[in-house]
Amino acid sequence: MGHQRPSNKLKIKQGDKKIETKIVIRAKAEDAKFIGTSMGGGLVVVKDALSGEILDKGMIKGSTGDTKLIMEKPWLRGIKLADENTACFVAKIDIDEPKLLEIIVYAPYGQPQATAKASVTTWVVPGKHIEGDGIILDFPGLVVRVTEPSAHTFWTVPNKIRLAVSVTPMCGCPVDMKTYWPPDAYEVATFIKRNGLQIEKRVLSFCGKTNCYAMEIEINEPGDYEFIVYAYDPKTGNTGVDKTTIVATK
Repeated sequence: MGHQRPSNKLKIKQGDKKIETKIVIRAKAEDAKFIGTSMGGGLVVVKDALSGEILDKGMIKGSTGDTKLIMEKPWLRGIKLADENTACFVAKIDIDEPKLLEIIVYAPYGQPQATAKASVTTWVVPGKHIEGDGIILDFPGLVVRVTEPSAHTFWTVPNKIRLAVSVTPMCGCPVDMKTYWPPDAYEVATFIKRNGLQIEKRVLSFCGKTNCYAMEIEINEPGDYEFIVYAYDPKTGNTGVDKTTIVATK
């Protein structure tokens, strides 16, 4: 008898065709670290890309990752950026045949004024898990949050108002002299509007505290004022915006 060739057919059990398949999903800030629990994580929605059916959803949780590994070491092929504590969501879907998925992430979820949406489509095969670093979605932008003055406060004129904002990468990493995100890397300024008309643009300066930029503005005329504050990184194009308003009266 001749030598029999081994079968190259994969056996599928009848009545047990659907297989749980795991997909690790992460959100990473452009020019910074992973978006984790400290910034509210990220909401993940996994859909059938063709039918729109939601197959799984949940929150990205965990740490922002190893700073030196992400920010210092060269990114060589095959080197993992994430460790066991790095923020992720593990989607679990039951499928019986290859399926085209749409993965949507909203992050950073704890900062509504800066929350962005990123998505990707990918094929998944039953039982062929996507693990390790998994699928990483990049989030360009900066988180800008006005801390002073609070919205719709009333001031009498003439007066001096302190405008202060917090600026960070999307991961919440610290902007300071001794970090990878020095204050002078960012242009921070505000457009000032009175009664709906733009009257001037002013630059804010680093105030010496982590993430903080501030300035004093003289308000001499009554009216409804709006401050549209932006931060911009000319090297990466990362941009963030927040707003506040005051009412000035005599």
